[in-house]
Formats: sequence, C-alpha cells, structure tokens
Amino acid sequence: KLAHHIGTVLGTQPDAIDLCEDRKRFGELLAELDIPQPEGATARTVPEAMQVAERLGFPVLVRPSYVLGGRAMAICYDRSDLERFAAEAVAAADNKALLLDRYLAGAKEVDVDALCDGDEVVIGGVIEHIEEAGIHSGDSAGVLPPATLAAAEVKTIEDYTRRIALRLGVVGLVNIQFAVQDGQVYVIEVNPRASRTVPFVAKATGVPLVKVASRVMLGETLAELRDNGVLNEKTTSPHISVKEAV
Repeated sequence: KLAHHIGTVLGTQPDAIDLCEDRKRFGELLAELDIPQPEGATARTVPEAMQVAERLGFPVLVRPSYVLGGRAMAICYDRSDLERFAAEAVAAADNKALLLDRYLAGAKEVDVDALCDGDEVVIGGVIEHIEEAGIHSGDSAGVLPPATLAAAEVKTIEDYTRRIALRLGVVGLVNIQFAVQDGQVYVIEVNPRASRTVPFVAKATGVPLVKVASRVMLGETLAELRDNGVLNEKTTSPHISVKEAV
C-alpha cells in the first residue's frame, strides 16, 4: 500500500508552485482573474536587470525567484544600488529568473493566510504590516485584525485571496502578500504553502490552521471538518494581536 503512494504529492500540486514562481505564468494568471499587480519584468543578468529597471523607473524591488525567506531581496533606489545588489540576487537565483517590480512607495503591506480544499476557501487572518511595503515579512511587525485598512480594502483582499486559491487548486494552506496604495489593492506574491505567520494567526484566532490544513491535504473537506468540530471559525476577534520580529 505504501509503495502505491510513492511519488504522490499530498495537497497542492507542484505545478501550482511553479505557476506562482514563473513570472510569465503568474502574470497571465492574474490577468485572467483581472487582479492587479505592480508592473514588473524578469532578468537573468545584471545588464538585463539594468535595462528593466530603467524601463520601470526607480525605485525597484529586486528578488530572485524560487527562493525562500526573502534571500537577496532589496529595494534599489538608483543604478548604484542595483549594481550592488543585482549580482547577489542573480547568484541566489541559480540560473533562474530575477524578479524586478516597480516599488510602490508608501504602500501598506498585508499578509493573508488562508485554507482551501479546492472548492472552498477560509480566510485564517488578514495581517497589516506596521512597516511600509518592501520590508520583508520576516523582519516586519504586524497587527491582526488590520488597524488602518478600510472595510472595502479588506473585502477586496479577501475576494482576491479566494479567487486565486481556487484558481490554483490549493489544497491546504496558502499565503498571499498584498500592497495597498491609495485604495488600490495589488498582489505582490502568492505562496501556495504554509508561511511563517501561520503559528501567529492560529494563536491569535484560536483556529487550528495546521491541523485543519493537514487533514484537508489527506482528503477531508473544510465542510466535513466544520461539521465535526475540528474547524471552528470565529468571525470576530475579541482582542488585537501584534506580531514582532525576533
């Protein structure tokens, strides 16, 4: 019986991960869903990165694709910044594309952790970063529920999260990072996996996100887990929770 399952990936399938990391495929996905993202492009060499940055206009957010933890990510405000950081980012990208985005100066950044069983999405939490967008989520503080976002902005963020998770076919956890600038919500990136904020959200809300996600990955639905009491959603939090980087 075990041999029968060797090679099987539980939960979200590898192609969904590639779709989120491949800039061309990801851009096509968001265009299909009519969801905005900051203008961006890819490069594989430092000279290509220079050309892209000149076209987008400084400042630009530079990061490698297919890496975890914000490694070699930087905000570059001019050519000298880009020359200094691009070589490190190209090396970290390991022959994969370097991602360059127009930096949304002064924008608010938002982290969302959600559960999906392929047919239904449950929003675990919407975390508003204390620092402005561009500070890596591992280095920033965050507040749940969001402190300064308008109700319409939160509704849009939750709507985008549901549509993206269902389109990707997420089975388990998904993390999406947004930027909000002048009332406009942009998708920064989608991670079809657990994130560093999941333990914080689970403790803050009392919803056992990891237990639910694990059982969803093993074939149960959110509806079934809700019916048997494993998933007990809370529509409002009785308190404000703050996450600080340590």
